[in-house]
Formats: sequence, C-alpha cells, structure tokens
Amino acid sequence: MVKIIASSVRKGNVLDLEGRLAVVIHAENIHPGKGTPVTHLELRRIADGVKVTERYRTTDQVERAFVEEVDYNYLYEDEMGFNFMHPETFDQILVSRDVCGDQSQWLQEGMTCKVSLFEGNAIAIELPQRVTFEIVEADPVVKGQTASSSYKPAVLSNGARVMVPPHIGAGTRVVVMTADGSYVERAKD
Repeated sequence: MVKIIASSVRKGNVLDLEGRLAVVIHAENIHPGKGTPVTHLELRRIADGVKVTERYRTTDQVERAFVEEVDYNYLYEDEMGFNFMHPETFDQILVSRDVCGDQSQWLQEGMTCKVSLFEGNAIAIELPQRVTFEIVEADPVVKGQTASSSYKPAVLSNGARVMVPPHIGAGTRVVVMTADGSYVERAKD
C-alpha cells in the first residue's frame, strides 16, 4: 500500500478503506471561498459492488492499493460484458458492465485501454482521454448564429449526443473528451 494525498486521487484509482478495496468512480476537488479545501470521492467497493461517498481534506493521506495496470485492446461486447485482448500474449479478459459503467459508450474496436487487475480480476478501466467519432446528425446552421459561444446539438456514430460549434455538420469527424463527452476539435485525419 502507498499513501498519497487526497487531492491527487483520480478516477480509476483503487483505494484501501480500512481493509476493503474500492475503485474511484468520480473524484472532485472543491475549493470553497472560505474554509478548508476538500476532496469528494465516489467509490465502488470491489467485494460487494456497493457505492460509497467519502470526503477528505485535500491534504489528508489515503492508502492507494497496489494493482496491476495492463494495456489491453478492446475487441467486442457480448451479453457477458466487454472483451479485451492483451496485444503481446493475445490473452483475453472479460470486463463486466458495472466496471466499465457509462464509459462504455466511448469504446471503439482496437482501442487501447489501461485495465487495472487485482488478483487477476478486472476492477477498473481507464480509456484514452480523447476519441474520434463521426457526426451522423447535426442541426442546420441558423443564420446569425455565428457567435463563438453558441453551440448546437449533434449525434455521434456511437449514438452519444454532444454540443458542437455551428460550422460542424453531418459527416465530419470530431475529437471528443471521454471524461465528460465534450467537443475538443475537428479531427485532423
């Protein structure tokens, strides 16, 4: 076990909470105008799958559990979950739907993901920060809607809805952040 400060905890980290391992689902550092900054963590216990919420001062020490982080390539989804393959040994593992959570919408065939393994079981997955998708449906540009702050809704090829600038139309490939599904830029390919 390694002690780290609470403010450096990120999504996908595995923490030891009094002997029980938990995966961080969401981590947020809150800096109020007055008072002590705090780190708000949403965790899922590995043993029983129960979601718990913890709050620490940003300077508090938390125990990070040692897990093996291995790069795997995404293959396909079936009724059991998501199938990944090790790029060198070609060993395949199954990652359950509750481990992937709502990140699964960003999975693309052949994508390299970092899978956290504890005692041979997949307990967390970390996707690349950015992914590229094609826009299949976008609202037409409204005349006079050229302000840089105006965005319009669009649907990606995976079915996800994102807000894009007015000049982006259907058929355009765009880069999207996997953390929050926000538009980054037009793809350069």
